Amino acid sequence: MTRTRLMAYRACMSTSHAPRRPLAGWPRLLEGWPGDLAIALVIGVVQLVGTSFAAHNQPTQRPLDALGYALLAAGPAATLARRRAPVAVLAVVFAATLLYSLLDYPQGPVFLALILAFVTAVLAGHRLVGWLSLAAGWVSFLWLGPLLGDEPAPGLVPAAGLAAWLLVVGTGAEVLRVRRAYLRATEQRAVEAERTREEEARRRASEERLRIARELHDVLAHNISLINVQSGVALHLIDERPEQARTALVAIKQASKDALREVRATLGALRGVDEELPRSPAPSLARLDDLAARVAVAGLEVRTRVAGAPRPLPAGVDLAAYRIVQEALTNVARHAGPATATVQVTYGDGDLTVQVDDDGRGTPGDLAPGGSGILGMRERAAALGGELKAGPRPGRGGFRVLARLPLDGAM
Repeated sequence: MTRTRLMAYRACMSTSHAPRRPLAGWPRLLEGWPGDLAIALVIGVVQLVGTSFAAHNQPTQRPLDALGYALLAAGPAATLARRRAPVAVLAVVFAATLLYSLLDYPQGPVFLALILAFVTAVLAGHRLVGWLSLAAGWVSFLWLGPLLGDEPAPGLVPAAGLAAWLLVVGTGAEVLRVRRAYLRATEQRAVEAERTREEEARRRASEERLRIARELHDVLAHNISLINVQSGVALHLIDERPEQARTALVAIKQASKDALREVRATLGALRGVDEELPRSPAPSLARLDDLAARVAVAGLEVRTRVAGAPRPLPAGVDLAAYRIVQEALTNVARHAGPATATVQVTYGDGDLTVQVDDDGRGTPGDLAPGGSGILGMRERAAALGGELKAGPRPGRGGFRVLARLPLDGAM
């Protein structure tokens, strides 16, 4: 298994996701019931205390009495329900503030609750109701007094000033609405992007786990199969032909050494151990003759053929082709009995074809339920957009593994 893939797997598994930080907007401390209560208390205190102090400088106005204080407190109290019923709260606060003004109580910071109710309605999506309330407020606060009492009609300057003030309030509410919508959309995009990154990390980790499993299977199955075959040969020849048994034992030693080295490198990289890189070249079709020689030690005659012009292959295609040949030869050594295997590698314009034929008598055990060798070969081919066929050779006996791997399926 390549160290690059192992490092990629560790990166996928160790990906840490920082906790989501809320985007700027309404302060989080002002959300929910505690925040609503705090805002209502602050507005109530400002309206009551501020208007009470302002009343000392307005001796001609109606003195504040119990009804006046009740109307001043009604608006802030109603804002407690502004999130659940923004339109109803706007109507209640509007009525309380208008009645306070019509009863000629002292002026002061009496419009804070009304402004809050208006902004809440606009932010909740009731823009038409909000702007209609501004128009109704301009008419009511200016003209109901003169119509119902003996107050003089407002002049042009006060009417224009109130209209300008209401326009500023309405524009400010719209700016807040647009900004909140933008922040919510940005937060949703950030959450979606994070979810996408997490899903991509899980997908990559899953793919790397499958690659690791295939690599370990191929390494162990190949070397342990050679060990099994050679140990049988050694046991059979140890008494009659000890020199040939020695050759089998040497092959067992080399196969076990190769298996231990590759497994140690794989597990060490997964644990994060900074081990020395493997000294042997990476698995590649360039080492096809070495693979054939190792298998030949087990008594299997292997012939290799190359068609087309050999050229550098994408790393994924090169590794997959090597492992497919390795697994196919392992199956021949295990199941075919005395046989000859022929490996043909064909370099096409847009793909690579690998074919392994044998003339043995056995059928790979991986075709039985529970086998994973041929399944692993198919998965390797499919991962590159290719295909693999495995089965008895038509009319000729033996077994055939044929894989076609597109060259643009991996980098």
